[in-house]
Amino acid sequence: MTTPATPQPEFWLRGPVPAVPPLLQPVAHALLQARQEVETALQDFPDLLLAARPAGVASVGFHLRHLAGVLNRMQTYACYQPLSAAQLAYLAAENDVPTTPGSSIALMAHFYATVGAFLEYLSTVPEATLPEFRPVGRAGLPSTVVGLLVHAAEHTTRHVGQLLVTARVVQAGLI
Repeated sequence: MTTPATPQPEFWLRGPVPAVPPLLQPVAHALLQARQEVETALQDFPDLLLAARPAGVASVGFHLRHLAGVLNRMQTYACYQPLSAAQLAYLAAENDVPTTPGSSIALMAHFYATVGAFLEYLSTVPEATLPEFRPVGRAGLPSTVVGLLVHAAEHTTRHVGQLLVTARVVQAGLI
């Protein structure tokens, strides 16, 4: 008989993330929590259900693609760079959700890798740059480094919440 694992507290209660500046700890904690929740909820998720859209809501597959895309785009803007042609193509294709065998694993792996890259990026951000102006999008809408990083975290948590509900609904056969 195996003993059940003791549940860990949420990431924000586990102490600082190594190498991440103190003011960016909440961003790192939110992303780590989101990654863990996706991993737990989508363990053995059927590829066939990735594109399901109950009541017209966004699919689990869309959320996985969008989560990775947003993190990548916010990092690019925070670095004071425009989006590349590849990033714009990815954005345009976020609704194109594969449902072939292995698609769930591949989409989750891409999301995990993107979170990892974002966490590595956070460790390089000098706190002194957080209030600096950064233009967003073709219109150059005003933001700051910290605004982009916090938005990346809150946008991720919002979409993870939607993904979790959609995954439960489609897995329960309520579509």
